[in-house]
Amino acid sequence: MSEFTLTDLTDKLRECAGEAEDYDLDNDDVSEVPFLELGYDSLALLQVTGVLKRERGIELSDDEVIGVETPRALLQLINTALSVRGA
Repeated sequence: MSEFTLTDLTDKLRECAGEAEDYDLDNDDVSEVPFLELGYDSLALLQVTGVLKRERGIELSDDEVIGVETPRALLQLINTALSVRGA
């Protein structure tokens, strides 16, 4: 499977938890903006990762997900899970 991108993640965030606050997810580089600043809490992240598990088989522990603070960190977890699954 190909790498999960920032665009993929922002699309899922929108789908599961709505539009970001004060940021344009399509045009702003939000990779290092804390999720809380974007308006997404841990429940929103868990909802996104639950959808990823159902749709793509990407399994992440709730503790890992709750511990991430930025989209870049979540992307690293997702892509690591994808590479382990693909190995």
